[in-house]
Amino acid sequence: MAEEVLAPMVGKVLKIKVKPGDAVKEDDEVLVMESMKLETSVHAPCSGVVKEIKVSEGDRVEEDDVLLVIE
Repeated sequence: MAEEVLAPMVGKVLKIKVKPGDAVKEDDEVLVMESMKLETSVHAPCSGVVKEIKVSEGDRVEEDDVLLVIE
C-alpha cells in the first residue's frame, strides 16, 4: 500500500534527498524544506521504496501538498 508524504507547512523545496527506487526506512530524511528562513527536514512516515516524487527542488508548496509517494 502506498503512503503519501505531505508537506508539513507552506514553503519551498530546498533539497530532495531520495530518488524513485530508493529504499527508505521510517524516519529517514527524504527532503528539506524552507519556510520563513528556517530549514525543516521532512522524514519518511514508513519504511518502503520511493515510488514517485511529485515536486522538484525550488518548488513552492502548500501545507498538505503531496511531496512523494512511498510504497
